[in-house]
Amino acid sequence: MTNETNDNYQVGGKSFTAVAVNTASKAGEWIQTKSNQANRFTSKGSASDLVTEVDKGAEKLIRNLIQTYFPTHSILGEEGADPGAEGAAKALQAVKDDEYVWIVDPIDGTTNFIHGFPFYSVSIALAYRGEVIVGVIYDPSRDELFVAEKGKGAYVRGKRVTVSGEERLADSLLATGFPTERQAMLPLNMNQLSAIIPGARNVRAGGSAALHLAYVAAGRLTGFWEMNLNAWDIAAGMLLVQEAGGRVTDLSGKPYNLAVRNVAATNGLIHDELITELSKANK
Repeated sequence: MTNETNDNYQVGGKSFTAVAVNTASKAGEWIQTKSNQANRFTSKGSASDLVTEVDKGAEKLIRNLIQTYFPTHSILGEEGADPGAEGAAKALQAVKDDEYVWIVDPIDGTTNFIHGFPFYSVSIALAYRGEVIVGVIYDPSRDELFVAEKGKGAYVRGKRVTVSGEERLADSLLATGFPTERQAMLPLNMNQLSAIIPGARNVRAGGSAALHLAYVAAGRLTGFWEMNLNAWDIAAGMLLVQEAGGRVTDLSGKPYNLAVRNVAATNGLIHDELITELSKANK
């Protein structure tokens, strides 16, 4: 996969995708060596919004590796932004006019990491003039690498994957997540679950938006939705889903862009039905 990149995805002979893969893999390996430090954490915007020294160290490692190859590129990372929606919007605004922006979440699923629950990932995407062209998600617990390059498909462990074939919500396995901003979001979360669970085969909540999106791309989940996410949670997984033949929008059905915070991603076949049911809950 990474040997097939064309000139559009290279600068100075260095493949964007190869750098993303190498960086995500090295960060994931380093994170696994630090699992005994997972209980050293602090809260950011709320008691459930957590950060560890491992998050910070992993983002520093990722930044250093990327800047070694592409020193003029910008980096938008979770640990470099202020907490909350305003902090994320400010960070995104600061790089909106930059040509190349790497979008990084060093550990998507920090709460899982802290508790030793092996469902977390390294997420790295590259946007060119606001459009995501490379997406890599690495699950260090399973040594599983998800890779997408715009126009070239989605791959897991080097094998091309496509989204699942369920045509009805009733036959679908879905996933969602619960934002750290509980006071405003929790009632709506409960409304959405009440609307979706009776009509779906089942719903899961694993705790890593990036991995949920990767699982939609790989056909393991039919769809995923969540509110109040950031660009670094979604960007890489969004490209994976699209390149695997799926569909990604906001919760009103409008096309995804980097500023979208409330997202739905599906195999495409159940997308309109999911959006319709979520719209009922939102009202």
